[in-house]
Amino acid sequence: MQSAYIGRFAPSPTGPLHLGSLFTALASYLDARSQQGKWLLRVDDLDTPRNKEGSVAAILKTLETFGLCWDDAVYYQSQHIDSYESFLLELEQCRLTYRCSCSRKSLEDLHSVDSPESKHTIYPGICWNKSIPAETPHAIRLKTEPTTLSFQDDLQGLISHHLANQHGDFILKRKDGIIAYQFAVVIDDYLLGVNHVVRGCDLLEETPKQIYLQQLLGFPIPTYMHVPVIVDHHGYKLSKQTLATAVDTKSPNKTLFDLLVLLKQNPPDEIKGASVDELLDWAIEHWQPDKLSLYRAISA
Repeated sequence: MQSAYIGRFAPSPTGPLHLGSLFTALASYLDARSQQGKWLLRVDDLDTPRNKEGSVAAILKTLETFGLCWDDAVYYQSQHIDSYESFLLELEQCRLTYRCSCSRKSLEDLHSVDSPESKHTIYPGICWNKSIPAETPHAIRLKTEPTTLSFQDDLQGLISHHLANQHGDFILKRKDGIIAYQFAVVIDDYLLGVNHVVRGCDLLEETPKQIYLQQLLGFPIPTYMHVPVIVDHHGYKLSKQTLATAVDTKSPNKTLFDLLVLLKQNPPDEIKGASVDELLDWAIEHWQPDKLSLYRAISA
C-alpha cells in the first residue's frame, strides 16, 4: 500500500500560515515525497468559534506559493461529524466513556487547592460513577487504564507514558458539543488511510492518548515522526497563540531556502537563487530527517 502522510492546518483567528506551521508542513511534505508517498491535506475546522472567514483560502494559497501541492481533495473535519459521533457511540456502548458535568472553573479551583504550584492537572474522576442525564450539559470522557503505553518515534526515540497518571480520563467531546482534537484526528487518520504522521514536537505528549484510542477502536497505528518546533528568541513557540506573523510570500524561494537551513538540511549556496520547484526537487532528493533527531526546538 502506498504511504499516506497528513498535513493538517487550522483556520485560526490569525488567518494565514506563520513560519512555524510552514516549517512543519515542509518537513511533512519532504518526508512524503522522498518516500513516493501521498501528502494529504486536512483542515481542522471543528472549533467553529475560532474559525476565521477566508483563512482556509489564505492557507491553501500560501501552500501553493511554496510549491507544497497536496494529493486528493482537501479533507475538512466539519464534513465528518457523523463519523466522529458514530465511533463515539461505539465507545459509549462498550462502556468505555462517561458523562462529565464538571466546569473548567470548578476543576481549576480544585487543582489550585490540591496542588497550587502544579500546572499538570489530572481529572480526579469526580463524575466516574455519577448518572448524569443526557439533557444536562456535559462532556464525554474516556476511561483510561492504569497502564504504560510506549511507542518509537522516528526522531525522538522511545516515548513511554502511564496513561492514568499522566493523562487521566481525557475528553472526547467537549461540553459545548465540539468533538475534541484528540478524538477527531484518530478518526481522520483512519478514514484517510494515513500511515505516517509528521508533525511538531508540541504534539508529542498527546500521541500516547491517540494511540490508546487507536488500540481501543482496533485501528492500525501510524508511524510517528515529531520534528522540532520553531521558537522565537524568548524560547516561545511560533504559533497563533503567540501572534506569530504570517509568512512573507513575496520571495518564496528565499523563505524556502531559509527553512531548509532551519531543517538542518544544509542546502548549498549555489542553489540559493534557485526557483521554488528546483529547491523542492533538491530537498526531496537530499532529505535527511535524522539531522533533526537531537532537537525538540529550533530558534528562528
